[in-house]
Amino acid sequence: MVKIRKMVEELNPYVPGRSIKEISDEYGLNPDKIIKLGSNENPFGPSPKAIENLSQNLKYINQYPETDLKDLTEAVASYSGVSPFQVILGGDGADEILDLLGKTLINPGDEFIVPIPSYMYYEYILTINGGVPIFARWDMPQNTVNVDSILNALSPRTRIIFLCTPNNPTGGLIDKKDIKTILESTDALVVVDEAYYEFAGVNNVELLKDYENLFILRTFSKVMGLAGMRIGYGLGNPQFIQYMHRIKPAFSLTRLSQIAALATLRDEDYIERSKRLCIESRKYLYHELVNITNLNVLKSKANYLLLDIRKTGMDSKTLTKKLMENGIIVRDCSSFRGLDDYWIRVNVSTIEDDKKFIEVLKEII
Repeated sequence: MVKIRKMVEELNPYVPGRSIKEISDEYGLNPDKIIKLGSNENPFGPSPKAIENLSQNLKYINQYPETDLKDLTEAVASYSGVSPFQVILGGDGADEILDLLGKTLINPGDEFIVPIPSYMYYEYILTINGGVPIFARWDMPQNTVNVDSILNALSPRTRIIFLCTPNNPTGGLIDKKDIKTILESTDALVVVDEAYYEFAGVNNVELLKDYENLFILRTFSKVMGLAGMRIGYGLGNPQFIQYMHRIKPAFSLTRLSQIAALATLRDEDYIERSKRLCIESRKYLYHELVNITNLNVLKSKANYLLLDIRKTGMDSKTLTKKLMENGIIVRDCSSFRGLDDYWIRVNVSTIEDDKKFIEVLKEII
């Protein structure tokens, strides 16, 4: 056997949400009847314009994609209210951007700060790049970051601080004044992950002009309905973006991904409809869930809700299994650092699917 890096030997694999095919095969269910509420996807499908443009360009997949991505970069810049020089695009969703951040900034032994619970991929990908995770605290009762815990975690080795707003998996926001406090307390890069910002109606782009150490992370996987195309982007200081481009693979964004992303950005009606329907579903789910005895539901500004189920007498593994047996996939959050074995996350869907989920959940608990 070849010699494996010690870090890779010791690394715990990232745990993604369960797929429809997995559950269909495992429980012998009709895949068309399974309701997937575990991966925070857009339940209303992609933009019709994206589908149309993809079908027209399938015959060109024998050709390499464009490398400068000028049209898409300009469209993202316009959508985000920044200069094209402040944009970098990624071809594995926002995950490629995270990897580039690690490769650009982290030397072995450098530290990065994550308030937990939060998106687990930060720790996973930066550890691979040699970083050392330092854990700050997400204030669960208030559903926002504990700023002091971040300030107390700063050290001369801190290179990156991650702030997810709305936070995954809790759905809470970080106040702009708290982000500014953190930015002004360090010269480390502060990465504000806005993967779900469209559902919250607030963002932090205006801070880019005042803080060179701010970087905003976004994705096409949520409101844009393109999770399967794997497109992400980052917004930051133009000089820093140029350093990231030095190590970015030339063809990481496929030809079809570029086409789908551009068509979706040009379909403003689709984006607005997706936001509206997801928010309506979130309101419906919250109203129904808070009225179920033995559930504690966190208020959310994203397209999902986090549920504390400990009073049901079941842990998250037991409840998610019972739901999957009934054709409903939710996220068992026991793998999230900072949460125990009594939390599940449920994303929005159509009202019809929401009602089915509520019906089955009531029968189980």
